[in-house]
Amino acid sequence: MSEGSVALGSGAGVVPPGERGATRIADRVVAKIAARAALEAVGRLPSEAARPHVTVVVRPHSRLGSSGGTPIEAAHIRVHLELDYPTDLGSRCHAVRRHVTERVGALVGMEVPEVAVQVERLHLTEAHGAVHGRTR
Repeated sequence: MSEGSVALGSGAGVVPPGERGATRIADRVVAKIAARAALEAVGRLPSEAARPHVTVVVRPHSRLGSSGGTPIEAAHIRVHLELDYPTDLGSRCHAVRRHVTERVGALVGMEVPEVAVQVERLHLTEAHGAVHGRTR
């Protein structure tokens, strides 16, 4: 071996964690993960409903990561949904918030301090055998 080369496995050529660089995850990717998580949380959608639409803003968070030098990024997420009605809207929105926060945190490693759920449209579900039209 020459003087300038480093033997593999010797540990001498390992770059310290603070100097290695960083992985940047695009906002669009985080939005797709959040949309999929919202769909998982909602379960079934009305047949005429559009798929969840998500917008994401990723900003550096004020707190540093466990390595000490890298700031953790935070994803501020807005989910637009169409739901069936009648249903418990509050609990379904809460389930979406919780599931999106968990999935984005687990898959992307970002903090999610805010998930705003906006119900764009409600779809009336008809009971089987319901009478159509007005009744007197």
